[in-house]
Amino acid sequence: MSTSRLQQPVSDILATADVKINGSRPWDLHVHDERFYKRVLTQGTLGLGESYMDGWWDCAQLDAFVFQALRADLYKTARLGWRSVLSLLLPKLLNLQAKGKAARNAQRHYDIGNNLYQLMLDKRMTYSCGYWKNADTLDEAQENKLDLICRKIRLQPGKRVLDIGCGWGSFARFAAEKYGAQVVGVTVSQEQAAMARERCKGLPVEIRLQDYRDVRETFDHVVSVGMAEHVGYRNHRTYMQTAARCLKADGLFLLHTIGNNFSRTSADPFTDTYIFPNCLIPSIKQLGAAMEHLFVVEDWHNFGPYYDNTLMAWFHNFDQSWPQLQQQYGDRFYRMWKYYLLSSAGSFRARNNQLWQLVLSKKGIVGGYEAVR
Repeated sequence: MSTSRLQQPVSDILATADVKINGSRPWDLHVHDERFYKRVLTQGTLGLGESYMDGWWDCAQLDAFVFQALRADLYKTARLGWRSVLSLLLPKLLNLQAKGKAARNAQRHYDIGNNLYQLMLDKRMTYSCGYWKNADTLDEAQENKLDLICRKIRLQPGKRVLDIGCGWGSFARFAAEKYGAQVVGVTVSQEQAAMARERCKGLPVEIRLQDYRDVRETFDHVVSVGMAEHVGYRNHRTYMQTAARCLKADGLFLLHTIGNNFSRTSADPFTDTYIFPNCLIPSIKQLGAAMEHLFVVEDWHNFGPYYDNTLMAWFHNFDQSWPQLQQQYGDRFYRMWKYYLLSSAGSFRARNNQLWQLVLSKKGIVGGYEAVR
């Protein structure tokens, strides 16, 4: 079939989501290269993202397009190219988040330059969903989120907290400054560890370049924010066992993670290839199976729609800061990062993904746990 004849089937698919080729609405696509049609028909979501990176199409509001597509279940009609099929099969055959691989995966995303994240994130460099209740700015939303976590685990001065996947130390620094806690943060990203140590200097905070599976101490509480997505489905049980091993009998474990509405064993091919290698967003079923006989669920809080606000704020900061980053990263990176941030915002807006905070105890709190919001 000629390239020109492929436009009609693509147009028909898009029409089910009320999206037009070269239309005038913010979510309509404008195609610059007719090779786009074959690529998206044969490679699905990977071809869609890659062709955007290559400048083959544009959209006034990418987030609005993805919202339309997901609400219409458009991606269920997408075909899989060989690379997409391979991404589905590999996690079933290999542990893509084994210790050595986990560090390499992290480096491909988190070690690409602290300057990028400093310009994009809030002042505390919190790379996870903000809590926008009673917040007008990204800084306020992230302060709210960090405080919410501390209140949910009933944090008291002097208590010792393990932060699994500590990032650039935002929670560790907040908990030490505002609540007088002692925090041990672990990460496998060298860039994150170096900056976290600098940002937490003078506080009762220890930042370790260490795989979470190697922690063998006990703590009053355990916190893990935006880390479970990097664990991999083969390691969910080990992740929960590690948290249980490190948690004192009367402590609380707060798990903050993006959530999937159904169980998968591999990530979206575009995200897996270009953004978060070998990541996996867990489902309720997967988390539930992993925590059996280890934890009691005291609270399960979903504030997924707030990730839309967070991602749009990140994109605004990234876009405004691009003149400072352009020479280092190049224009194709800009289109890749724009696609990542705005398509993610559209996904949360469409409720395709969730954001969960779970409060877990080892034996259940006598008398019950009063939820914090």
